[in-house]
Amino acid sequence: MERRFNCAMNASLHSVTPEVEGHLHFENLVISLSARFTHLLPEQVDAEIETAMERICKALRLDRCTLATYDAGKSVFHITHRWAAPGVSTVPEFMPHENIPWISRKLMGKELVQYSRVDDLPAEAAVDVDYIHRMIKAKSGTLLPVCVGGKVIGGIAFDAMLAERQWSAQVTDRLQLLTQVFANALSRKQYDENLQHAYSEIKKLKEKLERENLYLREEIRLEHQHHEVIGQSEGIRRVLKSAEQVASTDSTVLLQGETGTGKELIARAIHDSSKRKDRPMVKVNCAALPATLVESELFGREKGAYTGALSREIGRFELANGSTLFLDEIGELPLELQAKLLRVLQEGEFERLGSSKTIKVDVRIIVATARDLRTMVKEGKFREDLYYRVSVFPIHLPALRERNEDIPMLVWHFVREIGRRMGRNIEDVRASTMKSFQNYAWPGNVRELRNVIERHLITNTGPIFEADLTGLEPFPQESKKTLESIEREYISQVLKSTGRRIRGKGGAAEILGMNPSTLESRMKKLGILRSQ
Repeated sequence: MERRFNCAMNASLHSVTPEVEGHLHFENLVISLSARFTHLLPEQVDAEIETAMERICKALRLDRCTLATYDAGKSVFHITHRWAAPGVSTVPEFMPHENIPWISRKLMGKELVQYSRVDDLPAEAAVDVDYIHRMIKAKSGTLLPVCVGGKVIGGIAFDAMLAERQWSAQVTDRLQLLTQVFANALSRKQYDENLQHAYSEIKKLKEKLERENLYLREEIRLEHQHHEVIGQSEGIRRVLKSAEQVASTDSTVLLQGETGTGKELIARAIHDSSKRKDRPMVKVNCAALPATLVESELFGREKGAYTGALSREIGRFELANGSTLFLDEIGELPLELQAKLLRVLQEGEFERLGSSKTIKVDVRIIVATARDLRTMVKEGKFREDLYYRVSVFPIHLPALRERNEDIPMLVWHFVREIGRRMGRNIEDVRASTMKSFQNYAWPGNVRELRNVIERHLITNTGPIFEADLTGLEPFPQESKKTLESIEREYISQVLKSTGRRIRGKGGAAEILGMNPSTLESRMKKLGILRSQ
C-alpha cells in the first residue's frame, strides 16, 4: 500500500511541466516583490525597481524592461528606469509624443497596449509601428500605464526582442499588479522628496527670518535718532518733495550732503513710502568696513573662501532681496569693488566670494556720500560709469547752516526727546543759548547739534536748558572755505579739546557722533595727525 502511494506521488511530481513550474516561480516572485516594496526606504526605490525589472524579465524570459515618465509640457516620455539582457539594445533616452502618437494616447487614457507581432497593431498606429521597427526593435511587447493617485505619470514596457511571443491573461494581470507596486513605490518616494524639499524651504525661510530679525535687533540697538524729519525751511521741503517723487519707483537714488545732514533718515523715508516698505531696509556703511571685508559684507562668502571664513555667510545684497539696500559713504568703496557693484546694479546678479554660482536679486539701491563724486571721477578715484548709474535721481541735503531757520525746531525736538529719556521735563530754552546755536556753523550738522544738546542736558540739571558755546567760531557770514577745510579745522579743534583722545567716554568720536574707526579713516584722508 505504502509502495503504491509513493509511486503515485512520484508520478504526480514528474507530471509538473516546465510551463507550470515557470508560472509557479513567477507567482512566487510577484508575492516576494510585493512584500519587499512595501517596506522600502525612499532612497532604495530606484535601485530596487531596476533589480525587480531584471528578475521579472528573467522569470518570463523577456529581454528588456523600460519605465518612462511623461513630461506634458514637452510632450515627451523620459526614461527613468531600465534593464536589458546582455547584447540587447536599449530604447532612446527620450521618446517624443509625435513618434508614438497612438501608443501615447492609449497610455495617457489608462489603456493597455499589447502586441505579439508589431504589424498586428491597427492602421491608425502606422507612425508608431514605423518607430518601433526603426528604434524600439521589439518583436512583441506589453506597455502599461503607470498611475499615481488616479493620474497617469508615464508607462512601463516589457519587450521580447529575439522572438515573438503570446501574452497570457494571467501574465498580463500579474504585470499590471507589479506595475502598480512600482507606481506606489514611486509615489512614496516623490512624497518623501516633496516633504524634504518643503522642510528645506522652511529651514531656509526660518534662517532668513532669523537673519532679518538679527539685523533688525542690531538696527534697534543703534537707536535711530530721528523718528521724523524736522524742519520747515525751503531746503528741507525741497528734499522731502524729491523723496516723495522717487519713493514709488525702483530708481537708484543718490543722497549728497555733508556728514550729519540726515542722509540715512531720508533713505528710510524713501523706503517707508515705497512698495518695499513691508521688509526692512538693509544698511551698509562702506567707510566703516576694512577694504578686505567690504566684498564679503556686500556679496557674501562660502566656507573656506579665505583664511578665517569658517562658515558660509550671505551678504547684504541677498539679505535685501525684495527690499532696499542703503549704501552709506559709497565714495569710500575701493575701486576694485566698484566694477562688481556696477554689475549688480545693471544686471541684478553676482557671485559670493569663493563660489562660481550666480545669484540673482531684486534690490532697490539708495546710496549716500559726503564727498564730491564728480571730482573723484576726474581724479580717477570713482568709476565714471558707476557714477552715472548711481546718480539716476540725485537729492542734495542742505547743511544745517544752510537752513538756519530750522535750528529752533530741532533744538526743541532734541531737548524734549532726550529729556524724556532722562526722565526730565525741560520747560524752556534760554534765549541766549538759542541765539548762540543759530550763530554757530555746525560743521557736524544735525548729528553734532544733537550730541551737544545731550552733553549739556547731562551737565545742567535745571528745568531751563542752556548751553555755553564760548570759544566756538560764530556762523560765518560769507565763508569761502572748502568743505574739507571746515571739516579738517573742526575735527582738529575737537581733538584738541579732548587731549587728542579719540575713543571712550568724552572722546572726539563721541563728541562728533562718529564711529572711532570712521573718524580715524576721515583723519587719514584729511591729513590730520593724532600727534599734532
